[in-house]
Amino acid sequence: MQRSERRLLTTHVGSLPRPPALADLLIRQEQGEAIATEERDRLVAAAVAHVVQKQLEVGIDIGNDGEQPRVGFQTYVAQRMQGFGGESARPRPRDWVAFPDYAALLQARRRHTAKIFNAPQAIAEVVYTDLSAATAECDLFLQCCAAQPQAFVEGFMTAASPGIIATTLLNAYYDSHERYVFALAREMQKEYELIHAKGLLLQIDAPDLAMERTYLFQHLSLREFLDVVELHIAALNTALANIPPACIRLHVCWGNYDGPHVHDVPLEAILPLLYQARVGALSIPLANPRHQHEYRLFKTYPLPDDMLLLAGVIDSTVNYVEHPEVVAERLLRIVEAVGDRERVIACTDCGFSTFAGSTLVAESVVWAKLWALRQGADLASARLWG
Repeated sequence: MQRSERRLLTTHVGSLPRPPALADLLIRQEQGEAIATEERDRLVAAAVAHVVQKQLEVGIDIGNDGEQPRVGFQTYVAQRMQGFGGESARPRPRDWVAFPDYAALLQARRRHTAKIFNAPQAIAEVVYTDLSAATAECDLFLQCCAAQPQAFVEGFMTAASPGIIATTLLNAYYDSHERYVFALAREMQKEYELIHAKGLLLQIDAPDLAMERTYLFQHLSLREFLDVVELHIAALNTALANIPPACIRLHVCWGNYDGPHVHDVPLEAILPLLYQARVGALSIPLANPRHQHEYRLFKTYPLPDDMLLLAGVIDSTVNYVEHPEVVAERLLRIVEAVGDRERVIACTDCGFSTFAGSTLVAESVVWAKLWALRQGADLASARLWG
């Protein structure tokens, strides 16, 4: 994994807006409708080529395929693995309960979207035998990169953590949550190792390590929730055993939505546990109004020497475009807290379209925000390197 050796590198968390026609097709496919696979493949190929080109144009150093072929950042696994069926009954988050008018507002915006609260559930042993979709996604991204006159410093591919799969595609088969999570880890290991074998950085998307405090595990005490976090990290580490940590990024967040977030678990409670993950970089939101102040914790709990920080300095839920000076100031504060400019990479808080049909930020604004990320990183670099 590249460090920011001469300047602050830029990246993002993974999902980028899909063309409306592609999003609609992916949603209809998830709902069981027969679709024209040639049309889907054509739309996917065009969308990946587009987001690769746009990332390079706005100065993203470490890019990906924008998750264009996927209906959701974690629910895609139900289409690649066996053992899923029916519908999960995912609990409503505490924000929805405490602020019902906000919940109504959000639901109105999600009238035609991928399955978020009613995804399939595990109804049999989960098995991952057909890696063709994962292979095709990696290959398409690499082909689109090769067709560009410029090149990313590095490319990455996202994959869902066992924990976020287990807390979204709920368990209706295994006799314990622990058995289900470790079964998912065993099977997802195949996708993780495929991504690594393709020469791409592996990004594990694990919002379960923070967000699930207010979702599936909202009834637990803080200590009980931290026990779950440790369990999920242990399962993840078993799945990553054969991949060098320096080739793995771990994204953790509190949910990619513009809600109150007043019940979020503090970063201070989970950060020491996140350091147990067998990864080379942590992606943490540090731009949104609820967690912006928590960059200071990297002084209290120093980043391990072999870890990088993908610092979220762009809010992925609002259409405000951050001023480059704001981005630079955030980055300078974070670098000072970490104590090493080379181990900080400028990033977004989360993805911009984590589910097909659920896009909070207009596409043109996404590219403007990523350009502001580049400009702000350059301003900060000039002050850090001279």
